[in-house]
Amino acid sequence: MPYVNLRVVGKLTREQKKQIAKEFSDTLLRVANKPKEATYLVIDEVDGENWAQGEKFFG
Repeated sequence: MPYVNLRVVGKLTREQKKQIAKEFSDTLLRVANKPKEATYLVIDEVDGENWAQGEKFFG
């Protein structure tokens, strides 16, 4: 059972989330022979004010 946790800065549309889920599950099927029904994906949308690289915040 593959589990993917994706964190992104900002918000995604429902359509973007659907496309991401499709592409991740397609890749796991093609590369690892894991059925799409067994793939779990969690998308965490993080506000830029809570995401930093070094001292630089993205919000």
